[in-house]
Amino acid sequence: MATERQLSRRSLLGAAGAGAAGLTAATAGTAAAATRTADVCVVGAGLAGLTAARDLVAAGKSVVVLEARDRVGGRVLNLSLAGGGITEGGGEFIGPTQDRIKALADSLGVATFATYNTGKNLLYKDGKKTPYATDGLLGSVPPIDAAGLANAAIVQATLDDLAKQIPVDAPWTAAKAEEWDRQTFETWLRANAVIPSAKFLFDVACTSIFSAEPRELSFLYVLFYIAAAGNASNPGTLERLTETAGGAQELRFVGGSQQVPIKLAATLGDRVVLNAPVRSITKSGSQYVVTADGTTVTARRVVVAVPPPIAARITYDPVLPAARDQLTQRLPMASVGKAIAIYDTPFWRADGLNGQVVSDSGVVSSTFDNSPPDASYGALMGFIEADEARRFDAASEAEVRAAVLKDYATYFGEKAASPSAFVLQRWNNEPYTRGGPVSIAAPGVLTQYGPALRRPVGGIHWAGTETSTYWIGYMDGAVRSGERVAKEVLEML
Repeated sequence: MATERQLSRRSLLGAAGAGAAGLTAATAGTAAAATRTADVCVVGAGLAGLTAARDLVAAGKSVVVLEARDRVGGRVLNLSLAGGGITEGGGEFIGPTQDRIKALADSLGVATFATYNTGKNLLYKDGKKTPYATDGLLGSVPPIDAAGLANAAIVQATLDDLAKQIPVDAPWTAAKAEEWDRQTFETWLRANAVIPSAKFLFDVACTSIFSAEPRELSFLYVLFYIAAAGNASNPGTLERLTETAGGAQELRFVGGSQQVPIKLAATLGDRVVLNAPVRSITKSGSQYVVTADGTTVTARRVVVAVPPPIAARITYDPVLPAARDQLTQRLPMASVGKAIAIYDTPFWRADGLNGQVVSDSGVVSSTFDNSPPDASYGALMGFIEADEARRFDAASEAEVRAAVLKDYATYFGEKAASPSAFVLQRWNNEPYTRGGPVSIAAPGVLTQYGPALRRPVGGIHWAGTETSTYWIGYMDGAVRSGERVAKEVLEML
């Protein structure tokens, strides 16, 4: 949408000194570039591509990064607000065991602050609104019936136990990989989450984590995702994926998450070329010719650091091996949007609420308090996910706004119906992403095509959060993949 594109451009103007300077250099590089030569050409200036470029440059290699958009960050995006300030339109949260994104942010001087989590959550189910504390015996588990809670506890423990059997570097090699990859998460839940209220909890968890419906996901893929929610010292758990305090939603970045890639790009200067969508990658003797709009780069190695279905839209000569091409055909993006309503104050806090909702209805079934650390204004952020995101793909911004604000008023009262501003980011409609937050795998994909996920094709290497062994689908996974692919390339140069 025009409004979203304007916000994307304006967000760059508000970047702090070093970040803004770096993007200016990159933009200048766009205007001047025609033909360039480098040791490595990186396709995509998201966290994965920029991290790989940083490590390659640090090792003394020459690098050019080609980015299709007029900004860096990929699925990480700050949206500027009319009255000042920013809000995040893409990835924004980090938490325990997400060590690599935290280390990167620290190295760039981007601070974190705690996601607002004081007060009660809200459960909206069967037309009834129930506030509930998150610091009791049940933690943040919504107060459903006793039978449902008991069933949910068993299901969660089972998922965590099964996930421990998944090798995060090769989930398709798990002892029961074939069995688990033959069924959907929906099929498994119906056999195990036998109490309707328990099934409701896992349905909401699924759409919140994956932005996909349980019927769309291989059960093996779900177990891999849980296993990946940790690090080498801490096995992944479902709770770490879903929790705020102690979980993946624990912290946010001061100034917005896009500060991290903006400042990282600034360290690379005019090595980053914007407005340069890559059209083809052609092997020419011992080198590769990467052709983008307005720019051609000749390099010894190429790192493709974009989502698999976007990588599939590049023309390769010679053509990619069938296994790699078939893989990218079978890893579609999930469906997600974010709707943020801005208010003079975070008024829900005075009502003892933390802004977090779990709902069984509406276009928005989960929300967060997205206000800045000084609470100088209030911001309610809602995820529009899976079936609901697809239902509104072709709707106007006014139609989406009306539906979202109706939900917010249901959850938080009539004050929520009249925000001072409203911003919308629909990733399904972004031409160089087409969904989010991650590519998803249906039954049969990982066991049949998974080995091609990270396997280089000649001098072409693959990065991006989908290729990570830990925190796939998250900013941390993107950074990890960039670090991994840089080491891989350096071994070959």
